[in-house]
Amino acid sequence: MQKTSLALIAATLGLACAGAAMAHHSFAMFDQAKQVTLKGTVKEFQWTNPHAWIEVMVPNAQGGSEVWGVELNSPNNLIRQGWTRTAMKPGDKVTVIINPLKDGSKGGLFNAVTLPDGKVLGDPRPPGAPINVQAP
Repeated sequence: MQKTSLALIAATLGLACAGAAMAHHSFAMFDQAKQVTLKGTVKEFQWTNPHAWIEVMVPNAQGGSEVWGVELNSPNNLIRQGWTRTAMKPGDKVTVIINPLKDGSKGGLFNAVTLPDGKVLGDPRPPGAPINVQAP
């Protein structure tokens, strides 16, 4: 009886952890049917786990600029795609294609970037195309 109880507890904990992991890797907050092209200046490039980030200063209609946060894949996966931790630096002029956040906030999921030298990193896939997610 005690072994059965322990097995049930272990299974319950395993399922709870799996649910948390699935929620962490959810792309539900991004509108994958839309793409937005951001032209701006890199404010910060964060080479961090579990996801790298780009903050881009994008000019607005009022003559100012807005900071957009762009979520990328993990550094480990980015390296396999040709990235380096020095691929971007503050002040770089870039064009970034994202799937925007559904709530309208200034942010989104990275698709592709054109760097100042013209090099393209990422996958500028058509709007609505499924994301090719690689397990970390």
